Amino acid sequence: MKTVKKISLALLVIFIAIQFYRPEKNLAQGDHTEIFLAETNPALELRAVLEETCYDCHSNNTIYPWYNNIAPISFWLANHVKDGKKHLNFSEWDSYSVKKKDHKLEEVIEMIEDGEMPLKEYTWTHENARLTSEQREAIVAWAKKTRSLYQLNGIPQ
Repeated sequence: MKTVKKISLALLVIFIAIQFYRPEKNLAQGDHTEIFLAETNPALELRAVLEETCYDCHSNNTIYPWYNNIAPISFWLANHVKDGKKHLNFSEWDSYSVKKKDHKLEEVIEMIEDGEMPLKEYTWTHENARLTSEQREAIVAWAKKTRSLYQLNGIPQ
């Protein structure tokens, strides 16, 4: 039993110690998605859906839940955000080439149609991020329309 107590005590000490180390938070100042919204022009209802379901992981600003203050959850969330931004970052839309924007929208369509986004583990704790079939259809229709404009003109009007 002494070994179990020592291991438990060591784990407790480690758990307490990591509470003092935090990953950097993903917080942007100002309207970090302004260019994306102006260029792709989603309807107001769709803007709200994108903000609620996508921006936490796919922009330069995350609204953190209370449990982000507990390590190792904070590190797990930081990793998810970093990975999400690596795949698509609405705040960096202006830095993408037209070809890359078109490809990103193609991926949005695939992920939404396949039910891969938003991630299941995100919707477990963010009930409002669960997309209805109408919201899925609206995102896909908007992304397809925007892609066609990129393919025709380079930049949607």
